[in-house]
Amino acid sequence: MEGSGEEFMKYRSPLVSRYASKEMAFNFSDMKKFTTWRRLWLYLAKAEKELGLPITDAQVSEMESHLEDIDFVMAADEEGKLRHDVMAHVHTFAHCCPTAAPIIHLGATSCYVGDDTDLIMLRDGFDILLPKLARVIDRLANFAEKYADLPTLGFTHYQPAQLTTVGKRACLWLQDLVMDMRNLQRAREDLRFRGVKGTTGTQASFLQLFQGDHEKVEELDRKVTEMAGFKKSYLVTGQTYSRKVDIDSLCVLASLAATVHKICTDIRLLANLKEIEEPFEKEQIGSSAMPYKRNPMRAERCCSLARHLMALVSDPLQTAAVQWLERTLDDSANRRISLPESFLTADIILSTLQNITEGLVVYPKVIERHIRHELPFMATENIIMAMVKAGGNRQDCHEKIRVLSQQAAAVVKQEGGDNDLLARVQADPYFAPIIGQLDSILDPKTFIGRAPQQVTRFLSEEVRPVLEPYKSKMDVKIELEL
Repeated sequence: MEGSGEEFMKYRSPLVSRYASKEMAFNFSDMKKFTTWRRLWLYLAKAEKELGLPITDAQVSEMESHLEDIDFVMAADEEGKLRHDVMAHVHTFAHCCPTAAPIIHLGATSCYVGDDTDLIMLRDGFDILLPKLARVIDRLANFAEKYADLPTLGFTHYQPAQLTTVGKRACLWLQDLVMDMRNLQRAREDLRFRGVKGTTGTQASFLQLFQGDHEKVEELDRKVTEMAGFKKSYLVTGQTYSRKVDIDSLCVLASLAATVHKICTDIRLLANLKEIEEPFEKEQIGSSAMPYKRNPMRAERCCSLARHLMALVSDPLQTAAVQWLERTLDDSANRRISLPESFLTADIILSTLQNITEGLVVYPKVIERHIRHELPFMATENIIMAMVKAGGNRQDCHEKIRVLSQQAAAVVKQEGGDNDLLARVQADPYFAPIIGQLDSILDPKTFIGRAPQQVTRFLSEEVRPVLEPYKSKMDVKIELEL
């Protein structure tokens, strides 16, 4: 087939081939994984040497000089023979480090490199996501501030309700995102290192290496943990770290997905009303059959991927539940999929949402027209109060308004006409005492309560402070390739 390559002859995950950022795709790549294995073997050798085991400077230097030159073909051949991925890479590393070969993986079990690498990838994955989430919050905060006092119809049950403002509605989105920020920060800070624990978590092999010296075993664990960039390691593990750690990590990502889905669903609903639109490129095509369409495809992509991310959290829940005693291997294949896919998906929806929030388009005239259609009904109580102040009877006025409102509603619902309640009030001599007040009574800004003030205080007290740690990373813009 002309122009085809080998990569097109097999399934490729669209999470990587179509959507994910380079940094998150690399974070879960084979290169990152196996170079991290080699670094962990190096950390172990260095720490063991410092604590008195007969490991030479030459062996350590040899390992340091071969951290990146992985022969993946040899590793695959070795795994084919050994049916064991860790030992395949031990042999491959030993092949280019013949002097260090006898001490590579000394005292360790497979989970020393497997689990500790997963924890490093989770930590680094959070470090990629957090600035992206901060940028989304920043862009949306700017949007909320800009439209803090622009009245718009509120909706409950997706039926017109009291007015709010465009900025106040954005603050509802922001509040959830700020909660997600705190959740991700907590999950990232709660991560610990598995460290050097041995086959069932008892550190028996290391105790034997150090001839029963418990202090040296604890110091070994501390040194390796520190070299890997962690402040603490888990004091007790089985063969693996507790799979509840995976639950905690993926739960906060699933919660983020729920937030993004809600925000993007709201944007899609508002796009249908033509009040707000996501960015639309000059040459973008909305529909192959209907050239006039401007579909909210970015928001739809976020919703689609958010559903996938919410579904993925069931994997670590079930995996943790079925780990027998010190561990069973039925976690492995599942985690190879669920952990990377969760972070890749979260990365994609945040990048896409940043692109959306950087270019949201608001149509004030459309919003104003929708308000005009509904506001006369909402203003009836204000009209009644004005008439009472002018000397009218509350019950008489209520009955007049009730009759006129039902007539206007019939025009809207049965005839498809505009809401003419205001014209009916103006034409009725009963309301002559307040005709001059109607414009002020029907000013939309008198119906938004404290929305602008709430926006200002919320942004100042709860939003801007959480962005402080990410100030240096705020200038990155997202240009979507698709």
